[in-house]
Amino acid sequence: MRLCAFQPDIAPNLGAMIRLCACFGVPMDIIEPCGFPLSIKSLKRSAMDYADMVDMTRHDSWQDFLPTTPGRRLVLMTTKAENTLWDFRFQAGDTLIMGRESAGVPDDVHARCDAHVKLPMTGAARSLNVAMCAGMGLSEALRQIRR
Repeated sequence: MRLCAFQPDIAPNLGAMIRLCACFGVPMDIIEPCGFPLSIKSLKRSAMDYADMVDMTRHDSWQDFLPTTPGRRLVLMTTKAENTLWDFRFQAGDTLIMGRESAGVPDDVHARCDAHVKLPMTGAARSLNVAMCAGMGLSEALRQIRR
């Protein structure tokens, strides 16, 4: 299981996802460019010293990321999915992909992902914070595979 942040816009959200990966022992991929200078200094407030605990790989682009995923299912968390988190069945080799806060992922990235999952929400709310969604998605995925 891996967590991937696609071109994150907000440093504190990425920091929170790094901290999540450190606490769950899950490797992380970051697909650049980011909407901020990617440095430990930019992440220090939210990632604190957790960044050193994470097996983290930075990729210059989606095209650079794809060759690192053979045999892995790419599971995109998106509001544009029909499958809900509660009904989806994760596999041990999955990579959970989180889109940009401002725009999600482009159509070609969406099309390339093997599965699309959304959080079931009620009411008029459109979405939750990306780091919160990553926490819920990763927690459910790990629960299912009993890691």
